[in-house]
Amino acid sequence: MTDKEVLQNAANEARGLAIDAITARNSGHLGLPLGCAEIGAVLFGEILNIDPKKTNWLNRDRFVLSGGHGSMFLYSWLHMSGFDLSIEDVANFRLMGSKTPGHPEFGETPGVEATSGPLGQGIANAVGMAISEKMAQGRFNTESEKIIDHKVFCLAGDGCFQEGISSEASAIAGHYKLDNLILIYDSNDVTLDAAASKSQSEDTAKRYQAYGFEVFTADGHNLDAVKATLKKAIKRENGKPKLVIFKTVIAKGIAEVQGTNKGHGEGGAKFADAAKASLGLPSEKFHVSQATYDYFAKLAKKRARKRKAWEKSFASWKLANPEKAQELEECLNKKEVFADPKKLLTFIPEFPNTDKSASRVSGGTILNSLAKKMPNIVSGSADLYGSTKNYIKEGGDFSPECPQGRNIYYGIREHAMGAITNGICYYGLFTPSCATFLTFAGYMMGSIRVAALANLPVQYIFTHDSIGVGMDGPTHQPVELVSILRSIPRLDVVRPADSEEAAGAYAHAFSRQNGSTALILSRQDLPMINEIPVQTRREGVLKGAYIARKETQPLERIIIATGSELLLALKAADSLGYGTRVVSMPCMEAFERQSAEYKESVLPSSCQNRTAVEAGVSLSWGKYAKKFVCTDDFGFSADGSEIYKHFGLTAENVANVAK
Repeated sequence: MTDKEVLQNAANEARGLAIDAITARNSGHLGLPLGCAEIGAVLFGEILNIDPKKTNWLNRDRFVLSGGHGSMFLYSWLHMSGFDLSIEDVANFRLMGSKTPGHPEFGETPGVEATSGPLGQGIANAVGMAISEKMAQGRFNTESEKIIDHKVFCLAGDGCFQEGISSEASAIAGHYKLDNLILIYDSNDVTLDAAASKSQSEDTAKRYQAYGFEVFTADGHNLDAVKATLKKAIKRENGKPKLVIFKTVIAKGIAEVQGTNKGHGEGGAKFADAAKASLGLPSEKFHVSQATYDYFAKLAKKRARKRKAWEKSFASWKLANPEKAQELEECLNKKEVFADPKKLLTFIPEFPNTDKSASRVSGGTILNSLAKKMPNIVSGSADLYGSTKNYIKEGGDFSPECPQGRNIYYGIREHAMGAITNGICYYGLFTPSCATFLTFAGYMMGSIRVAALANLPVQYIFTHDSIGVGMDGPTHQPVELVSILRSIPRLDVVRPADSEEAAGAYAHAFSRQNGSTALILSRQDLPMINEIPVQTRREGVLKGAYIARKETQPLERIIIATGSELLLALKAADSLGYGTRVVSMPCMEAFERQSAEYKESVLPSSCQNRTAVEAGVSLSWGKYAKKFVCTDDFGFSADGSEIYKHFGLTAENVANVAK
């Protein structure tokens, strides 16, 4: 057989694997794997610059499946390409503990570059990866050695392009001229409920041209057309990202459902035997021919040679550029170099006793102290650098003219900012943070949730944290969002009480290597709490909670507080006698990871007379206290001090409740 014949046969075998896996579970999505089989054959069989045996190769092409419901597309091609994904793994599709979960999950399956499923996320992730590559090129490439030079591919369907996040992210890609990005549109004119015409009528090609993309259109089932179009797209480095629209038939190969919305899910599974016969496939389950395996085995050797040739160039580059090589090494080995929060605390100078900065302000000072020592840190903001204070001074602004810039202007695009930040993190070189007001975290929630699920070390900086915002009114007073964020598994939520607790919060966040952190920072000034030693405040945050003031008589009651309310709790304790303990609990999640002995030492089970104080809803405090001084309603427009008084957030009321 010719190579073209082998690839067409492989495309049909990929269809067969999807049919068999989804039929076995009677669960899954047939539409994309069958409709994009020829696209997969060309991508994995010719175009992608990858090495299946070296999945963390720095200069590999990245492929993101944004339409993650079509996961059997990815699993089939990863298996046939030679990744560590056996035919047994493919057969275990959707089973507990398998390497082939219902939607692709980063870290679970070799070759999966991003967790996908929520539609449109993958497009924004790919934009983040493309930004990362441009940043790396700006920092590390030299005139003689381009050690970073690859592409980022993303396959997405109608649903991904309908989601607003894709529009936000694509506008950013066009603005920053990410010509290393190739978006592939599986344009089959069908969504889950009906024909796409029921819900869309815009000209997507013209829309993307307006964003600044170069657009190509071709038949997605013609191998020659797919190959020619993709090769044309990857060669055109004209400052424009690419959109390749492939016209396809959803669930192609199952005559009874192809081209209809019934082909989206597992509806065609009952026609499996007839479909496989029509594709020229044997009745044997999970069949891949020896010709296909031989083709990809030969290709794998070619890819390995190409990767090894790059490694020789990389070795020469390291010798010629020792300073750049050291910086790259630190970015690549963050876990070894920057994983100790106490080491990071040494990078942060102590604040004066007279400091009364809002934690957003001290946070900016701390971020810049860390950025001087940690080249992996990059920062972004949704048009709010002036308010969120997370601009890296002397870091430069990312742009086509300054790709090494460490500050990314996202514009007013919070959801895309979150998912693009995730993409930067997936890329693996940089530790990204992004910032906006806490009240807008709701716009980012889908991205935050995926980052937590994928254990990404992303830092979210949320300022203007409470009713303390004051006269901006209830739309900008995020009373509920701290509790909502605390409900997300694997996400650490840290709300520091003053500048020294903020130092601990940042050291905690930027040392984390397997989870995301939300830093909750104030707009209003926070006086230093000097009665607590500096190291106690800093290192107490690392443990999640600590004793801010210990009782000097038999323990009668405990007041627990976070953020701006810690000082309030201490003032309340002044009038309650010497049997009152005050506990600062800036991070519930970190506290829960401490030993049972430590937790008991801070919150002894013998004392159940506990009061929680926070300028937010009481929802997340039930585990630690039985009484609450919180804000279980929206605020209103007034001076912050008036709103605090209205909700009973005064030392006098806290003392009365604690009694």
